[in-house]
Amino acid sequence: MKKSALALAVLAALFLNVGAHAQTSVQVYGLVDAGVETVNHAGPDGGSLVRVVSGGKNTSRWGLRGSEDLGGGLKAVFNLEGGILMDTGATDGPLFKRQANVGLEGGFGRVVVGRSFTTTYDLVIKFDPMGFAPNYSWATSGGATGPSKYGMTTAFDNLVKYSGRSGNFSYGASVGLGEQSGSTADGRKYALGGSWFANGIGLMAAWEQVNGGTPAAGGERDRTNAMHLGADYQSGRWRYTAGLRSYRLDSGTPNTADLRGDTYWGGVTYAVDKITLTGAVYHINTRELPAAQDADPTMFVARAMYNLSKRTWLYLSAAHARAEHGQLVGLSRDDAGFGNTQTGVTAGIQHRF
Repeated sequence: MKKSALALAVLAALFLNVGAHAQTSVQVYGLVDAGVETVNHAGPDGGSLVRVVSGGKNTSRWGLRGSEDLGGGLKAVFNLEGGILMDTGATDGPLFKRQANVGLEGGFGRVVVGRSFTTTYDLVIKFDPMGFAPNYSWATSGGATGPSKYGMTTAFDNLVKYSGRSGNFSYGASVGLGEQSGSTADGRKYALGGSWFANGIGLMAAWEQVNGGTPAAGGERDRTNAMHLGADYQSGRWRYTAGLRSYRLDSGTPNTADLRGDTYWGGVTYAVDKITLTGAVYHINTRELPAAQDADPTMFVARAMYNLSKRTWLYLSAAHARAEHGQLVGLSRDDAGFGNTQTGVTAGIQHRF
């Protein structure tokens, strides 16, 4: 053990020494978040479940990011980031599923190539009252059950992404290349938008389009569009947030119906001393089925957070979701529900490094 620790220390020292000579800044960072959740209607038998959850407030992750000063205000930048499943210690997908990109940054903005979060994702999460919690938020995607999952694409592979800023206005665009021979449009993805913040007011608009792959014989290419609008207002200890997503899938398969779904959300946050209280509601208007079968789910959420330090928080969250016409509903974007209602409570801790 002592030899292993010494070897790691030597490697770390060599790494830092090389970084210093190359005038390259490299940062190791991360977020670890775990909690205990009790939730009902968690299985085919309709029973309740108590479990350890990873990312009850934010997704656990670790990463490396860095830059090199190239002179003249130009920098080379990179970011490698992977997800962690705190309940098992496994990686959440491929090693650097969240981000793997390299690019340039200067007075013109920032351009990266590889895999990264989309422009739409970067903008929308700032207008989620729950701060894009993997559990108990439908700002990026509804519950993972049936017709309620009308969301957006959080990251693109094979991406070229631009981000810029001018005064109080931030903007950007992302393109995910389809990389399919025969048609450059097959599998291609687009995202663009902007946000403005000043005097406690924030406004946002974003749009994305995702093309399907090679069309089936006799059909056309599937295509989805997601448009977002958001507003935010902060006054003293209070914050008020609202957003909407209009989702549309145009099916290229003959005799297959198009899909429609509109998601609305709003929330209020109150912060005093070390305590932050948040209440939020999310609703999805599903429109692809006959009205008698629409789920039209609604979720109510309440959360209390207590900061032990600038980087460590305790939190307690509770949520209840219900769907219409006997359809299924789930609280989380990752876990399907097994009833037309679901209620959950999560107590957890989060630390950033």
